Amino acid sequence: MTAGPIPKIPRIIRLIACLTFSAGALVSFGCRLGTMATRVSPAPTYGYEIVHTYPHDPQAYTQGLVFKNGELLESTGRNGQSTLRRVDLETGKLLNRVAVPEEYFAEGIALLNEKIYQLTWHHQLCFVYDHQTFSKIGQLSYDGEGWGLTTDGHSLILSDGSNRLRFLSPDNFNVTRTIEVKDGQRPLKKLNELEFVKGEIFANVWHEQRIAIIDPQSGKVTGWINLLGLLPPTEVSDAEGVLNGIAYDDKSDRLFVTGKLWPKLFEIKVKR
Repeated sequence: MTAGPIPKIPRIIRLIACLTFSAGALVSFGCRLGTMATRVSPAPTYGYEIVHTYPHDPQAYTQGLVFKNGELLESTGRNGQSTLRRVDLETGKLLNRVAVPEEYFAEGIALLNEKIYQLTWHHQLCFVYDHQTFSKIGQLSYDGEGWGLTTDGHSLILSDGSNRLRFLSPDNFNVTRTIEVKDGQRPLKKLNELEFVKGEIFANVWHEQRIAIIDPQSGKVTGWINLLGLLPPTEVSDAEGVLNGIAYDDKSDRLFVTGKLWPKLFEIKVKR
C-alpha cells in the first residue's frame, strides 16, 4: 500500500509543542544556573609585607617551628641530621640542641602544656620532651606518616601528607576527630608544617610557595598567602630548600616564616 501525504499538524498542537520545549529548555537552563551558583568559589589569595628579616641557619632542614618567650623551637630533618633546637630569634644563635637518633627523620613539632612533641616521618613515633630541659620524657605512637604538627591549645593537630588533618589527644595520641581539607571541591594534599593562628590553621603545602588558611571545623580552605619572591632562588642551592616553617607570636601578633636550608627567617604581615 502506498502511503499518502503527511497531514499538516494543527497550529494549536504545534504551539503546545513549542511551549513545552521552551519550558523544558528554561528548566534545563535554570538547573545549570543553579549548579553554577552552588559551586564553591576559589578561596581568595592574599599578599604579604616583610616586617623584619632575621638570620637562620642555612644548614637547618626546617620541619617544624614554634615561637615561645622570644625564642624559636625548631625541628630539623634528614637521617643523621635531625635535631630539636632552641634558637634566639634576633641573632639566630643556637641556645640548646638535642640530636635525634640517626635512624629517625624528624618532622613537625608542637608545644603544649610545657611539653614539646616531635614527629618522625616513617617510624610512627612522636618523641616528647620537657620544654625547659629538652630531656626526653616519653614517646607516643600513631598510624601513617608524620609531617606537620600544631595545637589549638587542647588537641594536637597532625598532617600526614594527605588532605586529612587529625586531632589527637596529647595524653595518648588517640584520634578525637578528623577533617578533610578541600580547596573548593578539590582535596588539598601534601599538607606539611602547620601553625594555629587566631582560630585558623595555617599550612605549608610541600613544594609550593604559598600557605593555605584552613577552617579547623570544616576543613575548607578560606584563603591563601602567596609568598612568591620572599627569598630569591639564588640564595638556596638545594632543590629541597623549599618554603617550610610557620611560627606565631600570639602575645605580639607576629607571624614568622622560613624554609628548609634558608639563610633567613622573615616576620611578615598578611595583606588581606
